[in-house]
Amino acid sequence: MGFEKISEFEQALAKFTGAPYAVMTDCCTHAIELCLRFDRVKRCSIPARTYLSVPMTLCKLDIEYDYQDHDWLGEYHITGTRVWDSARLLKQGMYRAGMLQCLSFGFDKPLSIGRGGAILTDDIEVYTVLKLQCYDGRDLTISPWENQKIFHIGYHYRPTIEEAVTALELLPNIDQEPKPKQYPNLRDITIIK
Repeated sequence: MGFEKISEFEQALAKFTGAPYAVMTDCCTHAIELCLRFDRVKRCSIPARTYLSVPMTLCKLDIEYDYQDHDWLGEYHITGTRVWDSARLLKQGMYRAGMLQCLSFGFDKPLSIGRGGAILTDDIEVYTVLKLQCYDGRDLTISPWENQKIFHIGYHYRPTIEEAVTALELLPNIDQEPKPKQYPNLRDITIIK
């Protein structure tokens, strides 16, 4: 089936960051989306300078938000939630108990494999539900998937096996310094829904 490599990477990532569990996704934006959906967030605050997909995701989910003026390096807390956008940070022991930290493995990130992301958590329910949701509601222990008879709503947010293999190879040697990036002020743009 091949999903073993994804599980192997998730376990290595969890150990590296100090999180009890990690769920690999196809990107950080979808990791954030899954966490916000799981917690049924209605309102939050984000930095005025962040990547465009964050406010777009909030709009898509009908979450009210406002912008805060604060600088951040590597990660920031989505205020009013337990979700962290940790897209530009990956270091040993970084996990915060009780939080949902979302990582990116994009091209200019610490673990640069081109695409991919992950969710760090200590909540077994979050891990179980979001793992299913990444795979269209599929339980990966049931094969073939057609033998599964009950599906909860899921999303096609799964990583590839090749991404997991590459990430597993690169993880031990990553640069653990936060990756600075100056984003434009999103107050200066309009998002049309």
